[in-house]
Amino acid sequence: MASDSGLSACIITFNEADRIEACLRSVAFCDEIVVVDAHSTDGTRALAAALGARVIERDWPGYRSQKQFAVDAARHDWVLCLDADERVSAALHAEILALRAQGFAGPAGFSVPRITDYFGRFLRHGNAYPDRLVRLFDRRRGGWGGYEIHENTYVQGRTVRLHGRLEHYAYRSLADHQNRMQRYAELMAQAMYAGGRRCGLTPVVLNPQWRFVRGYLLRLGFLDGWRGLVFALIEANYVRRKYLGLYARSRGLPL
Repeated sequence: MASDSGLSACIITFNEADRIEACLRSVAFCDEIVVVDAHSTDGTRALAAALGARVIERDWPGYRSQKQFAVDAARHDWVLCLDADERVSAALHAEILALRAQGFAGPAGFSVPRITDYFGRFLRHGNAYPDRLVRLFDRRRGGWGGYEIHENTYVQGRTVRLHGRLEHYAYRSLADHQNRMQRYAELMAQAMYAGGRRCGLTPVVLNPQWRFVRGYLLRLGFLDGWRGLVFALIEANYVRRKYLGLYARSRGLPL
């Protein structure tokens, strides 16, 4: 049986050859690395295997289900979950090593602040930061839940905040950011409708404005300069597209 202090890094991939190496090197301190790949065509699996990961190829069921599969496939009960565009910072690395040396005693999980790189500089304000997430947890007391898109972790028990950052290199270009948000909005509208959600025009009009005001003004996104403005505008448009998609489905409009 694996020791209680063993740690598995769990990562899902699809065509991440340009980013997977940096991600895997940042978790090389873990006792094992599990990569679940959805039939990449760019050499992602070979790169991951060459860097010591245990690679599992699997059809794509959705973000939440794929991440939970990776957690279930791990050899250790303590798991560190990352996306291929994320990296463990030096400070977070040191914190996790200290916790492992203590056997991860006490809490069921640990939350980390995620900081997003946006065209060469980290966003330090707005809705983008601190994007605090529970990514280090005991799988016997937690896992992945929520929708298949914008999934999240849950734990049964106490969580403790860590200070080291998880670095997020999310967007390859402005078009990549916009296209990804459009795809996520469509998937979220489908998921909300399938889950019984319905809406009128009010959230279509008001929710995007609130998202912009909250992030750009109240949470000081403007301090990130033009990057903060562009990020806030795209984020607000994502909210508009999401609720417009839900509204269309609620009214039976052709899509």
